Amino acid sequence: MSTVAAVKPSLTIKRRFNAAPEKVFAAWTDPEKIKRWMSPGEAKMLSAENDARAGGRFRWVMQAPDGEKHDVSGVYREVIPNEKLVFTWAWISTPERESLVTLTFKRDGDGTLFTMVHEQFFDETARDRHQHGWSGAMEKLEKYLAL
Repeated sequence: MSTVAAVKPSLTIKRRFNAAPEKVFAAWTDPEKIKRWMSPGEAKMLSAENDARAGGRFRWVMQAPDGEKHDVSGVYREVIPNEKLVFTWAWISTPERESLVTLTFKRDGDGTLFTMVHEQFFDETARDRHQHGWSGAMEKLEKYLAL
């Protein structure tokens, strides 16, 4: 009998932002900046706690237009200022479904080539919902960085 480990779904998002890596990295690590853009669509950020260092934790709470709260947290595994962030990701509603997010920030002229790899999703539905959420958040981040 052979056992084959199931490959868990993942997603990759690549964007080029017209801002230096330092500015993009700060948008991901400074709680006051995170509050300005981190949520898809009409959702609002209620709170952002962030301790961006290896072993540090984050917790972000968003609220959908219908009033539903979305509470996500995790632990930073790797932090290389202005270059890389690696952190776990788990919603308070499904803490057993921990996934992993890796962000890289690479200078590209006066901008940043940004890559997000979000992996180890519970299933394809979870991946697809995150794809939608992250895409909306990236649009807000792009607008925020242009300010």
